[in-house]
Amino acid sequence: MSVLLAFLLLCAFGLILLGLALPLTARDPVAARLAQFAERPRTLEELELEQPFSERVIQPIIRKLARYAERFTRRDSGRAQQRRSERIERTRKRLVLAGNPYRWTVSDWLGVKLFVALVGAGVGAVFMLLVADPTLLPLGALAGGVIGFIAPEFWLSRQIAARQKEIVRALPDVLDLLTISVEAGLGFDAALARVVAKSDNALTQELNRVMAEMRVGRPRREALRDMVARTEVPDLANFVSALIQGEQLGVSVSQVLQVQAEHLRVVRRQRAEEQAQKAPLKMLFPMLIFIFPALCIIILGPLWPAVVSMRWGG
Repeated sequence: MSVLLAFLLLCAFGLILLGLALPLTARDPVAARLAQFAERPRTLEELELEQPFSERVIQPIIRKLARYAERFTRRDSGRAQQRRSERIERTRKRLVLAGNPYRWTVSDWLGVKLFVALVGAGVGAVFMLLVADPTLLPLGALAGGVIGFIAPEFWLSRQIAARQKEIVRALPDVLDLLTISVEAGLGFDAALARVVAKSDNALTQELNRVMAEMRVGRPRREALRDMVARTEVPDLANFVSALIQGEQLGVSVSQVLQVQAEHLRVVRRQRAEEQAQKAPLKMLFPMLIFIFPALCIIILGPLWPAVVSMRWGG
Protein backbone atom coordinates (compact mmCIF):
# COMPACT_ATOMS: atom_id res chain seq x y z
CA MET A 1 0.00 0.00 0.00
CA SER A 2 2.82 2.36 0.85
CA VAL A 3 4.49 1.62 -2.51
CA LEU A 4 1.31 2.47 -4.40
CA LEU A 5 0.92 5.69 -2.42
CA ALA A 6 4.50 6.68 -3.15
CA PHE A 7 3.96 5.98 -6.88
CA LEU A 8 0.82 8.12 -6.98
CA LEU A 9 2.60 10.96 -5.18
CA LEU A 10 5.47 10.75 -7.69
CA CYS A 11 3.03 10.87 -10.66
CA ALA A 12 1.22 13.83 -9.13
CA PHE A 13 4.52 15.65 -8.61
CA GLY A 14 5.51 14.96 -12.23
CA LEU A 15 2.18 16.24 -13.55
CA ILE A 16 2.56 19.42 -11.50
CA LEU A 17 6.03 20.04 -12.96
CA LEU A 18 4.73 19.37 -16.48
CA GLY A 19 1.87 21.81 -15.97
CA LEU A 20 4.29 24.49 -14.78
CA ALA A 21 6.67 23.88 -17.73
CA LEU A 22 4.10 23.92 -20.56
CA PRO A 23 3.32 27.67 -20.39
CA LEU A 24 7.04 28.37 -20.54
CA THR A 25 7.63 26.26 -23.69
CA ALA A 26 4.41 27.15 -25.58
CA ARG A 27 4.59 30.16 -27.92
CA ASP A 28 2.36 33.06 -27.06
CA PRO A 29 0.00 33.70 -30.06
CA VAL A 30 0.02 37.44 -29.38
CA ALA A 31 3.81 37.51 -29.34
CA ALA A 32 3.91 35.46 -32.55
CA ARG A 33 1.53 37.90 -34.27
CA LEU A 34 3.59 40.88 -33.12
CA ALA A 35 6.77 39.18 -34.30
CA GLN A 36 5.39 39.12 -37.83
CA PHE A 37 5.19 42.91 -37.87
CA ALA A 38 8.49 43.40 -36.05
CA GLU A 39 10.52 41.08 -38.27
CA ARG A 40 14.14 42.06 -38.75
CA PRO A 41 14.69 43.59 -42.21
CA ARG A 42 17.00 41.61 -44.42
CA THR A 43 20.31 43.12 -45.40
CA LEU A 44 21.37 43.86 -48.98
CA GLU A 45 23.78 40.92 -48.89
CA GLU A 46 20.99 38.50 -47.91
CA LEU A 47 18.78 39.80 -50.71
CA GLU A 48 21.58 39.37 -53.25
CA LEU A 49 22.32 35.81 -52.07
CA GLU A 50 18.68 34.88 -52.66
CA GLN A 51 19.10 35.54 -56.41
CA PRO A 52 20.29 32.74 -58.74
CA PHE A 53 23.98 32.34 -59.49
CA SER A 54 23.47 33.36 -63.11
CA GLU A 55 21.97 36.71 -62.10
CA ARG A 56 24.58 37.39 -59.41
CA VAL A 57 27.74 36.41 -61.31
CA ILE A 58 27.22 35.60 -64.97
CA GLN A 59 24.95 38.48 -65.99
CA PRO A 60 27.26 41.22 -64.59
CA ILE A 61 30.19 39.67 -66.48
CA ILE A 62 28.13 39.56 -69.69
CA ARG A 63 27.11 43.21 -69.30
CA LYS A 64 30.69 44.32 -68.69
CA LEU A 65 31.86 42.47 -71.78
CA ALA A 66 29.02 44.03 -73.80
CA ARG A 67 29.95 47.55 -72.66
CA TYR A 68 33.59 46.93 -73.52
CA ALA A 69 32.66 45.65 -77.00
CA GLU A 70 30.42 48.68 -77.59
CA ARG A 71 33.23 51.08 -76.66
CA PHE A 72 35.55 49.24 -79.00
CA THR A 73 33.15 49.31 -81.97
CA ARG A 74 32.29 53.00 -81.60
CA ARG A 75 35.70 53.90 -83.03
CA ASP A 76 34.83 52.47 -86.46
CA SER A 77 34.54 54.59 -89.59
CA GLY A 78 31.26 55.68 -91.20
CA ARG A 79 30.97 52.68 -93.51
CA ALA A 80 31.84 50.33 -90.68
CA GLN A 81 29.20 52.03 -88.55
CA GLN A 82 26.63 51.40 -91.27
CA ARG A 83 27.54 47.71 -91.42
CA ARG A 84 27.43 47.60 -87.63
CA SER A 85 23.92 49.12 -87.67
CA GLU A 86 22.80 46.48 -90.16
CA ARG A 87 24.23 43.71 -87.98
CA ILE A 88 22.52 45.17 -84.92
CA GLU A 89 19.18 45.30 -86.72
CA ARG A 90 19.59 41.73 -87.97
CA THR A 91 20.48 40.51 -84.48
CA ARG A 92 17.53 42.37 -82.97
CA LYS A 93 15.20 40.74 -85.48
CA ARG A 94 16.59 37.28 -84.71
CA LEU A 95 16.12 37.85 -80.98
CA VAL A 96 12.51 38.92 -81.61
CA LEU A 97 11.90 35.82 -83.74
CA ALA A 98 13.27 33.69 -80.91
CA GLY A 99 10.83 35.28 -78.46
CA ASN A 100 13.38 37.50 -76.69
CA PRO A 101 14.99 34.70 -74.63
CA TYR A 102 15.90 35.85 -71.12
CA ARG A 103 14.93 39.39 -72.26
CA TRP A 104 18.32 39.91 -73.86
CA THR A 105 19.06 43.08 -75.78
CA VAL A 106 21.50 43.26 -78.68
CA SER A 107 24.31 44.37 -76.37
CA ASP A 108 23.50 41.55 -73.95
CA TRP A 109 23.63 39.06 -76.82
CA LEU A 110 27.07 40.36 -77.82
CA GLY A 111 28.18 39.94 -74.22
CA VAL A 112 26.86 36.36 -74.21
CA LYS A 113 28.85 35.55 -77.33
CA LEU A 114 32.02 37.05 -75.87
CA PHE A 115 31.51 35.17 -72.60
CA VAL A 116 31.01 31.85 -74.39
CA ALA A 117 34.05 32.63 -76.55
CA LEU A 118 36.21 33.17 -73.46
CA VAL A 119 34.94 29.94 -71.92
CA GLY A 120 35.59 28.09 -75.19
CA ALA A 121 39.10 29.52 -75.39
CA GLY A 122 39.83 28.31 -71.87
CA VAL A 123 38.44 24.85 -72.61
CA GLY A 124 40.48 24.63 -75.83
CA ALA A 125 43.66 25.69 -74.04
CA VAL A 126 43.16 23.14 -71.26
CA PHE A 127 42.42 20.42 -73.82
CA MET A 128 45.64 21.14 -75.72
CA LEU A 129 47.56 21.26 -72.47
CA LEU A 130 46.30 17.90 -71.21
CA VAL A 131 45.82 15.86 -74.39
CA ALA A 132 47.91 17.31 -77.19
CA ASP A 133 51.22 19.12 -77.45
CA PRO A 134 51.47 22.10 -75.01
CA THR A 135 53.10 24.15 -77.78
CA LEU A 136 49.71 24.09 -79.57
CA LEU A 137 48.02 25.82 -76.61
CA PRO A 138 47.48 29.17 -78.45
CA LEU A 139 45.99 27.29 -81.41
CA GLY A 140 43.58 25.42 -79.12
CA ALA A 141 42.58 28.64 -77.37
CA LEU A 142 41.97 30.34 -80.73
CA ALA A 143 39.90 27.44 -82.06
CA GLY A 144 37.87 27.23 -78.83
CA GLY A 145 37.25 30.98 -78.88
CA VAL A 146 36.04 30.94 -82.49
CA ILE A 147 33.76 27.96 -81.82
CA GLY A 148 32.42 29.60 -78.64
CA PHE A 149 31.72 32.84 -80.50
CA ILE A 150 29.79 31.06 -83.28
CA ALA A 151 27.95 28.46 -81.15
CA PRO A 152 25.36 30.90 -79.67
CA GLU A 153 24.19 31.74 -83.20
CA PHE A 154 23.37 28.07 -83.82
CA TRP A 155 21.53 27.95 -80.50
CA LEU A 156 19.54 31.05 -81.44
CA SER A 157 18.65 29.54 -84.82
CA ARG A 158 17.36 26.42 -83.07
CA GLN A 159 15.29 28.59 -80.73
CA ILE A 160 13.75 30.41 -83.69
CA ALA A 161 12.94 27.14 -85.49
CA ALA A 162 11.45 25.60 -82.32
CA ARG A 163 9.27 28.65 -81.68
CA GLN A 164 8.00 28.75 -85.25
CA LYS A 165 7.26 25.03 -85.12
CA GLU A 166 5.33 25.50 -81.87
CA ILE A 167 3.26 28.25 -83.47
CA VAL A 168 2.49 26.09 -86.51
CA ARG A 169 1.36 23.22 -84.28
CA ALA A 170 -0.81 25.41 -82.05
CA LEU A 171 -2.45 27.44 -84.84
CA PRO A 172 -5.15 24.89 -85.92
CA ASP A 173 -6.33 24.30 -82.35
CA VAL A 174 -6.37 28.04 -81.63
CA LEU A 175 -8.40 28.66 -84.76
CA ASP A 176 -10.87 25.93 -83.81
CA LEU A 177 -11.37 27.49 -80.38
CA LEU A 178 -11.68 30.95 -81.92
CA THR A 179 -14.30 29.67 -84.37
CA ILE A 180 -16.32 27.96 -81.64
CA SER A 181 -16.18 31.05 -79.42
CA VAL A 182 -17.24 33.44 -82.19
CA GLU A 183 -20.06 31.15 -83.34
CA ALA A 184 -21.24 30.93 -79.73
CA GLY A 185 -21.84 34.69 -79.73
CA LEU A 186 -18.58 36.19 -78.48
CA GLY A 187 -16.88 39.06 -80.26
CA PHE A 188 -13.48 38.59 -81.83
CA ASP A 189 -11.63 40.37 -79.01
CA ALA A 190 -13.48 38.38 -76.35
CA ALA A 191 -12.73 35.18 -78.26
CA LEU A 192 -9.04 36.10 -78.30
CA ALA A 193 -9.15 36.62 -74.54
CA ARG A 194 -10.83 33.22 -74.16
CA VAL A 195 -8.11 31.53 -76.21
CA VAL A 196 -5.32 33.23 -74.26
CA ALA A 197 -6.89 32.14 -70.97
CA LYS A 198 -7.27 28.52 -72.10
CA SER A 199 -3.72 27.72 -73.21
CA ASP A 200 -0.15 28.94 -72.84
CA ASN A 201 2.20 28.64 -75.81
CA ALA A 202 4.15 30.87 -78.19
CA LEU A 203 1.06 31.70 -80.26
CA THR A 204 -1.14 32.64 -77.31
CA GLN A 205 1.69 34.79 -75.94
CA GLU A 206 1.76 36.69 -79.21
CA LEU A 207 -2.03 36.99 -79.16
CA ASN A 208 -1.83 38.30 -75.61
CA ARG A 209 0.59 40.97 -76.81
CA VAL A 210 -1.81 41.84 -79.64
CA MET A 211 -4.62 42.29 -77.10
CA ALA A 212 -2.41 44.48 -74.92
CA GLU A 213 -1.58 46.68 -77.91
CA MET A 214 -5.26 46.97 -78.83
CA ARG A 215 -6.15 47.94 -75.25
CA VAL A 216 -3.79 50.93 -75.43
CA GLY A 217 -5.48 52.12 -78.62
CA ARG A 218 -3.54 50.51 -81.44
CA PRO A 219 -5.60 49.39 -84.48
CA ARG A 220 -6.17 45.68 -84.81
CA ARG A 221 -4.65 45.51 -88.29
CA GLU A 222 -1.34 47.01 -87.22
CA ALA A 223 -1.16 44.79 -84.14
CA LEU A 224 -1.81 41.65 -86.20
CA ARG A 225 0.69 42.64 -88.89
CA ASP A 226 3.35 43.27 -86.26
CA MET A 227 2.61 39.81 -84.85
CA VAL A 228 3.28 38.33 -88.29
CA ALA A 229 6.56 40.27 -88.51
CA ARG A 230 7.59 38.99 -85.06
CA THR A 231 6.99 35.35 -85.98
CA GLU A 232 7.48 34.99 -89.78
CA VAL A 233 5.25 31.91 -89.92
CA PRO A 234 3.59 31.52 -93.36
CA ASP A 235 0.41 29.89 -92.00
CA LEU A 236 -0.10 32.67 -89.49
CA ALA A 237 0.60 35.29 -92.18
CA ASN A 238 -2.06 33.73 -94.44
CA PHE A 239 -4.59 33.70 -91.61
CA VAL A 240 -3.95 37.34 -90.69
CA SER A 241 -4.11 38.38 -94.34
CA ALA A 242 -7.44 36.60 -94.81
CA LEU A 243 -8.80 38.14 -91.60
CA ILE A 244 -7.80 41.67 -92.65
CA GLN A 245 -9.18 41.22 -96.15
CA GLY A 246 -12.43 39.84 -94.78
CA GLU A 247 -12.74 42.84 -92.48
CA GLN A 248 -12.13 45.23 -95.37
CA LEU A 249 -14.66 43.47 -97.64
CA GLY A 250 -17.29 43.17 -94.94
CA VAL A 251 -17.20 39.37 -94.69
CA SER A 252 -18.35 37.83 -91.42
CA VAL A 253 -15.53 37.03 -89.02
CA SER A 254 -17.04 33.66 -88.13
CA GLN A 255 -17.11 32.68 -91.80
CA VAL A 256 -13.47 33.66 -92.28
CA LEU A 257 -12.46 31.74 -89.16
CA GLN A 258 -14.42 28.67 -90.23
CA VAL A 259 -12.80 28.59 -93.68
CA GLN A 260 -9.31 29.15 -92.29
CA ALA A 261 -9.74 26.52 -89.58
CA GLU A 262 -10.87 23.94 -92.12
CA HIS A 263 -7.98 24.83 -94.42
CA LEU A 264 -5.42 24.52 -91.63
CA ARG A 265 -6.80 21.14 -90.57
CA VAL A 266 -6.31 19.92 -94.15
CA VAL A 267 -2.79 21.34 -94.21
CA ARG A 268 -1.96 19.67 -90.89
CA ARG A 269 -3.18 16.31 -92.19
CA GLN A 270 -1.14 16.71 -95.37
CA ARG A 271 1.97 17.52 -93.36
CA ALA A 272 1.44 14.48 -91.20
CA GLU A 273 1.15 12.31 -94.32
CA GLU A 274 4.32 13.88 -95.69
CA GLN A 275 6.22 13.11 -92.50
CA ALA A 276 4.93 9.54 -92.64
CA GLN A 277 6.21 9.18 -96.20
CA LYS A 278 9.64 10.45 -95.13
CA ALA A 279 9.88 8.04 -92.20
CA PRO A 280 11.23 4.98 -94.14
CA LEU A 281 14.00 7.06 -95.69
CA LYS A 282 14.95 8.51 -92.32
CA MET A 283 15.03 5.02 -90.77
CA LEU A 284 17.29 3.62 -93.50
CA PHE A 285 20.58 5.03 -92.26
CA PRO A 286 20.10 4.06 -88.56
CA MET A 287 19.19 0.56 -89.71
CA LEU A 288 22.31 0.31 -91.87
CA ILE A 289 24.57 1.58 -89.10
CA PHE A 290 23.11 -0.03 -85.98
CA ILE A 291 20.59 -2.80 -86.76
CA PHE A 292 22.03 -4.66 -89.77
CA PRO A 293 25.51 -5.20 -88.21
CA ALA A 294 23.88 -6.59 -85.07
CA LEU A 295 21.71 -8.93 -87.15
CA CYS A 296 24.75 -10.14 -89.08
CA ILE A 297 26.58 -10.87 -85.84
CA ILE A 298 23.60 -12.76 -84.37
CA ILE A 299 22.92 -14.79 -87.52
CA LEU A 300 26.45 -15.45 -88.77
CA GLY A 301 28.18 -15.51 -85.38
CA PRO A 302 27.39 -19.19 -84.56
CA LEU A 303 28.62 -20.23 -88.02
CA TRP A 304 31.99 -18.58 -87.61
CA PRO A 305 33.72 -21.41 -85.62
CA ALA A 306 32.59 -23.97 -88.22
CA VAL A 307 33.89 -21.80 -91.06
CA VAL A 308 37.24 -21.35 -89.32
CA SER A 309 37.57 -25.11 -88.61
CA MET A 310 36.76 -25.96 -92.23
CA ARG A 311 39.36 -23.46 -93.41
CA TRP A 312 42.07 -24.84 -91.14
CA GLY A 313 41.05 -28.35 -92.01
CA GLY A 314 41.32 -27.57 -95.75
